[in-house]
Amino acid sequence: MTSEDLQRYKKVQTIARETIEYLKSFIKEGVSEKEIFNAAEKFMKQKGISSYWYYDAGAMVFVGKRTAISMSGKNYQPTDLKVQSEDLVTVDLAPEIDGFWGDFARSFTIVNGMVGDANMSKIPEITQGIKIETIVHEKFKNTIKENMSLQEAYTKMNLFIDELGFENLDFKKNLGHSIEKNIDDRKYIEAGNDIKFGGIDLFTFEPHIKKKNGQYGVRLENIYYFDKGKVETL
Repeated sequence: MTSEDLQRYKKVQTIARETIEYLKSFIKEGVSEKEIFNAAEKFMKQKGISSYWYYDAGAMVFVGKRTAISMSGKNYQPTDLKVQSEDLVTVDLAPEIDGFWGDFARSFTIVNGMVGDANMSKIPEITQGIKIETIVHEKFKNTIKENMSLQEAYTKMNLFIDELGFENLDFKKNLGHSIEKNIDDRKYIEAGNDIKFGGIDLFTFEPHIKKKNGQYGVRLENIYYFDKGKVETL
């Protein structure tokens, strides 16, 4: 990957971050998945996003207990389900400019009808889930090496998630994938994949997790890469 290509990827990912920041003020009690979906796509287009790489779905939005659903973008349709006063909302973005992808997801804690601090949530499961997501990402960054296989990372991280009292909700049980030009070329952090991280330019880590016997699924997704042996966030 050239430095010029890296900058192009950073541009798209920056737009994804800006979209999430914008949604923090848009999402509130009473708005629906469809309204959040439309707001996200409109904002990204205004910022210069030309298309969406994940089956043309610019955003996947889940509200409340639907946050525990894992599905392919092929089948996704936002619903009329509305945000409640105390709730959880997950947004997963897939912007693209000229073949360069962004991939960014966050779960929003709703406190007293507005996006707020997870520590202030009246639903302990949500507070814990947001905290655990951050811990899992830090563990991932401190664990992986360029000579580690995707399978080894898959095994280690799923074990760590299990030890924390959570479960992997992904419908394919993977934890992330490489960033490619063709959607079908993605290499997954999954069982049986012996490809090394050092052989991949950019990769996501996106554990979709739920507390065992819980009701809410939490997601936090970043794109990472190695720079001189160190894990960096795109």
